[in-house]
Amino acid sequence: MYNKLQYISQGNTIEEQLYAIHQALDAGCDWVQMRFKNQTAKDTYVLAEAVKFLCEEYLANFIVNDNLYLAQQITADGVHLGLTDMNIAEARAILGNTKIIGGTANTFEDIQKHVKNGCDYIGLGPFRFTQTKEKLSPILGLSGYFEILKKLKNNKIEIPVYAIGGINLQDINPLMETGIHGIAVSGMITQCTEKDKLIQQLNEKLYANVIV
Repeated sequence: MYNKLQYISQGNTIEEQLYAIHQALDAGCDWVQMRFKNQTAKDTYVLAEAVKFLCEEYLANFIVNDNLYLAQQITADGVHLGLTDMNIAEARAILGNTKIIGGTANTFEDIQKHVKNGCDYIGLGPFRFTQTKEKLSPILGLSGYFEILKKLKNNKIEIPVYAIGGINLQDINPLMETGIHGIAVSGMITQCTEKDKLIQQLNEKLYANVIV
């Protein structure tokens, strides 16, 4: 089963991104989604190559945000597609069955569609307001997660769902009670000065009820 903690990278330059990703990996993150918006194809490729090397070194999953052809070109572990990106069924046809494909969702209907099209996991959000994304879907809050996860259960739809969007440490226990699989975070890890301690705390909360 997939890791319960996903780190979504931040940084406006290759150097900022690599620094943040290396720190996150060093502190114990083992799932990196590289998010490098509005950059040149050359810079994005250079960063992706370097991140792939780092993730291989740390035995971490490496997912490329949005850019399916880049993910294919550098043989990343997979791609994460937003609601306005390429159709998941089309992406699956290109990448094949061995790669991970994640999809962004804001509603139960979004998830239904993604599952039907062969998606592997869902990034469901936003939980609350976040400055990471420019165009934000309607905020779900805790009640939104309860409602959507309940519908998934009632419809016997099983897929790992990750909460995303402005999550902090205090949110994790109540969020896990909704039935989500894990969380995807960005600023919480990037801006933290004690990443080792934070990631340990996050994992303790995320895996608290997991029987090994």
